[in-house]
Amino acid sequence: MTTSTITPNRTVKTVPGKSTNAVSVGLWVMKLGPGMILVLLAIAMTIANPLFFTERNMQNLAMQTASIAILALGQLLVILTGGIDLSVGSVLSLASVVGATIFIGGVGNGLVVIGAMVLVGAIAGWVNGAVFVLGRIPSPFIVTLAMLSVASGLALSISNGQPLVGMPDSVNYLGSAFVGPVPVSLIFVAVLGVAVWVLTRKMTWGRWIYAIGSNEEAARRVGIPVKKVMISVYVFAGIAAGLAAIVVSGRTNSGYPTAGSLAELDAIAAVIIGGASFTGGRGGVSNALIGALTLGVIRNGLNLLGVNQYIQIVIIGATIVLAVLLDVYRTRAEARFRAILAQRSVTSQSVSTRNIATQTGASS
Repeated sequence: MTTSTITPNRTVKTVPGKSTNAVSVGLWVMKLGPGMILVLLAIAMTIANPLFFTERNMQNLAMQTASIAILALGQLLVILTGGIDLSVGSVLSLASVVGATIFIGGVGNGLVVIGAMVLVGAIAGWVNGAVFVLGRIPSPFIVTLAMLSVASGLALSISNGQPLVGMPDSVNYLGSAFVGPVPVSLIFVAVLGVAVWVLTRKMTWGRWIYAIGSNEEAARRVGIPVKKVMISVYVFAGIAAGLAAIVVSGRTNSGYPTAGSLAELDAIAAVIIGGASFTGGRGGVSNALIGALTLGVIRNGLNLLGVNQYIQIVIIGATIVLAVLLDVYRTRAEARFRAILAQRSVTSQSVSTRNIATQTGASS
């Protein structure tokens, strides 16, 4: 009588190997990337100038970053759909000037001024979205670039190119007041951040935005109202510009026709530094805010180090380019990592099936 002995096969192991673990660690590190960059920057700035990590400078940093963080929240939704809004900086300027004009003219109180500033942003955003979507323009780039010019021209025309001094107490409170050591503008950003997180993660509208960014045609086929959602994200970006104008105007107690100059670039850079993709479908609120804070740390640190203001513009521009390159490489790396994980999963299942078949045959 012959006894059959089943020899263990070394390939039976289904526990992930070292390379699989390395892939998982790589994906984990990439998710934490924006936060890690921010921490390293903060440490570097603190070493370069001990004044960086003082209470007063942290307060300044929060107040200076608040408007960009608000713009980034609006820009995030646009980028999630695969679009872009180049007009938010100029819309901010226009809303600021309109608010100051209403207040100086004695037309309304603080609530009216705030409402008017938000309304200006909403109208500009609706025009952007409607022209892009209903006009079937191939890209939002041209539409929002045109709005950038229109809003900037209107702001300069209304103010005659000069700052309009004077804002309601409610606006000044949101832009420059403190609750203890914490700037009110920081609290304002935190509340908006939570609201946007709820909208994007807990509501159907938010899931639609991600679905459209991932595959617009598939989203349309399953019944998602693509056109309405696309218009709505540009309206939201415009509203964010109006809210950012409130913070900027409250900090300076005035309406500046150039208050949002180049702010759209900072907002876009913040979203991309935060890990969102220009192709849409990927990005989150917390990382967008981290991206805005990262830009704020760079600007604040360069100011403390006495770097020329014009050189700072060059550095920010280089940062945007690097952010785009990182987005490209991150997308490729994630696709490669996930392909490796998928391949290993298939291989593991095949080996398990083969071993079961071997054991069954031996038993029989």
